[in-house]
Amino acid sequence: MPMPQANQAKLIARTMSTPIHASITIRIQQSTEATIPKDLKMMFRFAALSAVAFAATADAFTINKNAARSSTALNLYGEPRKVQIIPSVLPADFGKLGADCKTLEDAGCDRIQFDVMDGNFVPNLTFGPDTIRWCRQYTTLPFETQLMVSEKCTDAMLDQFVEVTKGPNGEPGVVIVHVEACTHLHRALSNIRAAGGSPSVALNPHTPAEMIENVLDLVDHALVMTVNPGFGGQAYIPTMTDKIEKIRKWIVDRDLDVDIEVDGGIKATKETIGECAAAGANCFIAGSGLFAYDDMSQGVKELTALALEGQGITE
Repeated sequence: MPMPQANQAKLIARTMSTPIHASITIRIQQSTEATIPKDLKMMFRFAALSAVAFAATADAFTINKNAARSSTALNLYGEPRKVQIIPSVLPADFGKLGADCKTLEDAGCDRIQFDVMDGNFVPNLTFGPDTIRWCRQYTTLPFETQLMVSEKCTDAMLDQFVEVTKGPNGEPGVVIVHVEACTHLHRALSNIRAAGGSPSVALNPHTPAEMIENVLDLVDHALVMTVNPGFGGQAYIPTMTDKIEKIRKWIVDRDLDVDIEVDGGIKATKETIGECAAAGANCFIAGSGLFAYDDMSQGVKELTALALEGQGITE
């Protein structure tokens, strides 16, 4: 049954007066005197109703789009990415490093991180490319190398680290350079890609997220240090979650295919891996937090479960 003209006019006038549609100024006034031709009145009425329908559709689209941005129970920004548990070999027994790499593979880890330290960028020394190359014969897991080294070392040895980080069949390995040690960051990341590696960038705790905003399109991973690099077993810095959230928003809004890693003090607790996962990280470097387990496969399971919980995913 058609709506009476007076009611139609009231509906249109009420809808048009809402703040969302304040820019629409069409008004239909009912009068006992027909001051406007009937056909013209009908045209105005149709145009007004069409404008209302269009605005409502636009609002619904915006609501659905925003809902997709916050799709999990804990309001993780964007769709969750695959959780990856990545042990650092820093707490391993360097006298049997290859055997420990095999143990990590058997435990169900996703890849293995090698922390390369030169005593300049950080106050510690670890190993060079030859040690990483020797470990390749013990495991087929993907490798990643985090270069905690000075710029001179990065420039001189970058190609070597890219090569030894590759998989058993030459697959690209993750090579991470620190923004603080690269004057020409675009060049370093592009050189990693050109040499057959997976370019990634890391930030120390004091470094603002904006330092990597303009290279996110060049990387596969962005690593947020949640301790100061150089030593294992340090306490997690909880204020890093704001930085993770900011980077996550840039990645999602720009529709980039980039994982966020966190490294430092990550343990099977809601306060560390859980908070980082809720903020947007999906790759978790666990050194002493994983090696503390007698059965490291159990550690991998517990870390994964808490990360998924942080993302709002229940299995």
